[in-house]
Amino acid sequence: MTGLMGGHDPVLADEVRTALDLKAGGCYVDATFGRGGHTARILEALGGEGRLLALDRDPQAIEAGRNRFGHDVRLTLVHAPFADLRRVLSQHAPGRAVDGVLFDLGVSSPQLDEAGRGFSFRADGPLDMRMDPTSGQPVAHWLAGAGVDEMREVISTLGEERFARRVAQAIAAARQREPLVRTVQLAQVVAAAVRTREPGKHPATRTFQALRMFINDELGQLSLGLEAALEAVAPGGRIAVISFHSLEDRAVKRFFAGHSSIDPALRRLPVIPETAKPRLKLAGRKQKPSEAELARNPRARSAILRVAEKLG
Repeated sequence: MTGLMGGHDPVLADEVRTALDLKAGGCYVDATFGRGGHTARILEALGGEGRLLALDRDPQAIEAGRNRFGHDVRLTLVHAPFADLRRVLSQHAPGRAVDGVLFDLGVSSPQLDEAGRGFSFRADGPLDMRMDPTSGQPVAHWLAGAGVDEMREVISTLGEERFARRVAQAIAAARQREPLVRTVQLAQVVAAAVRTREPGKHPATRTFQALRMFINDELGQLSLGLEAALEAVAPGGRIAVISFHSLEDRAVKRFFAGHSSIDPALRRLPVIPETAKPRLKLAGRKQKPSEAELARNPRARSAILRVAEKLG
């Protein structure tokens, strides 16, 4: 969630600036522009020679960014998912060393707050959920044809919903009565199927999360984006990731751990191959928002920041 507080104040803003170890003349990537909260903070730290490449798969985000930052020659905005980071860098920053990459995962507050995007179960809108409305299929199209077992697998795996089968069966029954094309329709179907829920959580929270992650291939995108960032960042550069739920955070933790340690089977070799040596080192412990930040922005409550530095 590229969560914004009030205007354009991003989640864990000060922690991100410290984590990226920003240099005035450095070259950085904001892989999840959102509405430019972190981009603005990074630009504040850059001098005239510094450069920032910002990506977003949401064309509305790019349009908003050009309206807000169009005058700043240090910033390049690109409509692309961060899975395309390697291609975008080759086109827009060929040959330039990257000093840091930021990923602020999930859904931005404007996406959540605009009913027409179909992300929210609290406001009625078309059942879409695509981060890029110009590509892929809306959730409603997929739900219309998916089998019960297929829906159950998605909702169970990506939503960690223990009532996944019951929800899938309820969706299958409901679509026989009428097409499921509105968010409130789906939320009502799920609420009727999920009898108990964690205090303060809507019964449809996990199902909506799962469907959004599935239709946007969020974990697949994250895997490709992290690999591209590792290749792009220069020695001493940082990769910083803000995640908002356990599946994303586990994926980031595993990626950083896997590239910051040596395979145990190779540790006893007299000479460790270069290809087996760690490529990253962890830069501090995971960080969470302060109580003061949570008071300003309750949506930040699940945010976790992890940072790793590339080795020479």
